[in-house]
Amino acid sequence: MTMTCWETIQAYGLRSIGIGERLLPTSDFTLCQQFTLIGSGMIWNLYFGILAIIFGFFLATAVALAKSARNPLIRKPADWFVFLFRGSPLFIQFFIAYEALVLLPRAGIEIFGLTIETAWTTRAWAGALFVLFLNTAAYSAEIFHGALKAIPRGDLEAADAYGMTRWQRFRRIEWPTMLRLGWPSYTNEAIFLFHATTLVFFSSFPAFQQKGDALYYANYFADKTFNPFIPYPIVGFYFVLLTLMVTLLYGLVNRRLNRHLPSNARSRIRLRPQIIR
Repeated sequence: MTMTCWETIQAYGLRSIGIGERLLPTSDFTLCQQFTLIGSGMIWNLYFGILAIIFGFFLATAVALAKSARNPLIRKPADWFVFLFRGSPLFIQFFIAYEALVLLPRAGIEIFGLTIETAWTTRAWAGALFVLFLNTAAYSAEIFHGALKAIPRGDLEAADAYGMTRWQRFRRIEWPTMLRLGWPSYTNEAIFLFHATTLVFFSSFPAFQQKGDALYYANYFADKTFNPFIPYPIVGFYFVLLTLMVTLLYGLVNRRLNRHLPSNARSRIRLRPQIIR
């Protein structure tokens, strides 16, 4: 029995997270099925991108501050962290992380009498997310570090003249200015990170019970129909929409960060696609 498009959306719209039909269609593939299942897979791409950005933002801020520290015991580890993750391809990072996590004892690790399970670390929702988190933190840290170095010295001297403590100067001068100066570049990093979530499909981290990302379902349809020129452009369409949404959202934040400046001095978000990192 052929499903209507609405029935297809109801059956497969949330399949990537285990809600709806368990079996994938095996014949008579329709355009609605491809749009629906690939769109369902985008849930995982959003999951990887959003969580990696949120947690990576805070780690990037800490690493940027560490790179600006005078103490070499703090600065050098931060420098090497950024160098390693910026100096190696993201795909290789996925591979190395998976191989390292597989070597963990399957029975778990015992710490202070408690056994911590390790099997979950080799699944994509955890292991791949951890790699993306570290990767975007390294790139973002370099962006924020450059923004910290670009803060006008007069602003810092004015803060000292007002008698601000180190924490007050950071909270009211350094951190807001760092975000304002680095936000356009950070926007491009966020866009690239969402695009980079497609590499999870090619990594060693397996999909669980055919609950994969957008590229997983696109590859399924391409194999079944022997026609890659429909599912892969659909993936591209969804990511173009996602890029527009990210640009709009980050543009609103950028406007908020620059609200105190005259209109001719405000930095604007410019979309600069990166073909390969």
